[in-house]
Amino acid sequence: MRRIRGFSLIELMITVAVVAILAAVAYPSYDSYMKRARRSAAQQLMQEIATKEGQYLLDARGYNATIGGASSLNVRSRDDWVCAATCSNKYYTISVAVDNAQTPPYYLITGKAENTQASDGNLTLDSTGAKKRGSVEGWK
Repeated sequence: MRRIRGFSLIELMITVAVVAILAAVAYPSYDSYMKRARRSAAQQLMQEIATKEGQYLLDARGYNATIGGASSLNVRSRDDWVCAATCSNKYYTISVAVDNAQTPPYYLITGKAENTQASDGNLTLDSTGAKKRGSVEGWK
């Protein structure tokens, strides 16, 4: 008669411990990667809005604070972004503030970080091209 041998409880517990250690190391790296990916998507949308603001300035001699919809910058909703007066998804709300009375006219695009992205800081882009993430210059 052949004896069928399985795993012992110790072998199983060692395997579970190794998998737990690998998960504990991998998850923070994955979470960091996802934050960078979400930030990049918000930055791309903010750059698109800035481009549309430049085009709108040439046509109307001023900036527009409405991102989507009729008589606006015509930024279309995409993927998980919903654009109306602002663009938002689960992680960012992007809005535009304008001051057309100023010479030259000025706009400030703000990406407010929300939910799990909040620790990453808010993004800003203005009509001079200055970019900030939190209180730090640049979007790095």
